[in-house]
Amino acid sequence: MRQQILQRVFKVLQVQTNCSNVASERMGTLAKHANQQTDYSSLEYMKPKTGILMLNMGGPEKLEDVHDFLLRLFMDTDLMKLPVQNKLGPFIAKRRTPKIQEQYSKIGGGSPIKHWTSMQGEGMVKLLDEMSPETAPHKFYIGFRYVHPLTEEAIEEMEKDGVERAVAFTQYPQYSCSTTGSSLNAIYRYYSNRGDRPKMRWSVIDRWPTHPLLVECFAEHVSNELMKFPEEKRDDVVILFSAHSLPLAVVNRGDPYPQEVGATVQRVMERLGHCNPYRLVWQSRVGPMPWLGPQTDEVIKGLCERGKKNILLVPIAFTSDHIETLHELDIEYGQVLGEECGVENIRRAESLNGNPLFMKALADLVQSHMKSNEPCSRQLTLRCPLCTNPTCGETKAFFANQKLS
Repeated sequence: MRQQILQRVFKVLQVQTNCSNVASERMGTLAKHANQQTDYSSLEYMKPKTGILMLNMGGPEKLEDVHDFLLRLFMDTDLMKLPVQNKLGPFIAKRRTPKIQEQYSKIGGGSPIKHWTSMQGEGMVKLLDEMSPETAPHKFYIGFRYVHPLTEEAIEEMEKDGVERAVAFTQYPQYSCSTTGSSLNAIYRYYSNRGDRPKMRWSVIDRWPTHPLLVECFAEHVSNELMKFPEEKRDDVVILFSAHSLPLAVVNRGDPYPQEVGATVQRVMERLGHCNPYRLVWQSRVGPMPWLGPQTDEVIKGLCERGKKNILLVPIAFTSDHIETLHELDIEYGQVLGEECGVENIRRAESLNGNPLFMKALADLVQSHMKSNEPCSRQLTLRCPLCTNPTCGETKAFFANQKLS
């Protein structure tokens, strides 16, 4: 029965892809795109009417960028609070740099996140210029938290370009105060520190965990990868939706991230007709403090011990490849851990990367958002019940009080 359901879903989705689950082949695909020498971020536009600021963490493009990336990360009090952070943050960054550099060296020497964000942004604005001529021309900007181009640098470029309508567009589909919240705080602080009122009319797309086209993209990629398992093993495959974990202290303050990730997983499995058993698991735990679980690696071990040795990993909270897909999922879990546990087949669903349907999803999100004439979602206006960061309230008020007309 499951086999029939899966075949019907696969036929409906009409998935065609030549992706591979081997980390080196994924990087080969990236190199092929890079060799086309298309620098999307440098394309010239006539004075853009609408600027879309694509917000994300970012990643070091070169090994020598790793230290500064880690330094900004461990100094971000919105992401984590450390004792004597101005001293401990630099110490941790320096200590972790060699290990993280080694990891990046195994995936091509740097993060591909800027490449994929640029490709996605270019596809998005091309569609928007056709879909929404009244708000054209559109231009995308990249605003990373921990590497260049930094969020503040992107805002300066937008103001220099004379953007009239600015849309802060988080590239994290599921909201967390430590990711999207940190990026939005950076925008608020940019204006607060200068004592200026924005020259642009700001609004924000702060979450989109169940957008139909996002769900469709994930369903396509899951279905496609399932079909690569041996036919006689396909019904036995356990789907592990893996998302970046959070410290329990953050979750217990009321951060909505776990619920929103769960909502994405539920919609994807509904789209797939619940064709296989599945679990939501959490990766990338750091340090001794309690984190949201179960952890991805521990679940893989547990499944193998119970005879479930055909596993599909799905990065459900990431919209493009980076260190946590290419190294953690593909190498640490897919290769090293898989061999240690005696996994029969372990694969990883392709990230959304250059999928044209995903670019359509981005464009649809922006168009719908601008038509709504709402500065932000209702959810953004609600602070976490046990929030301890006063900047969060100021940031939420900053966006909620924007006048768009």
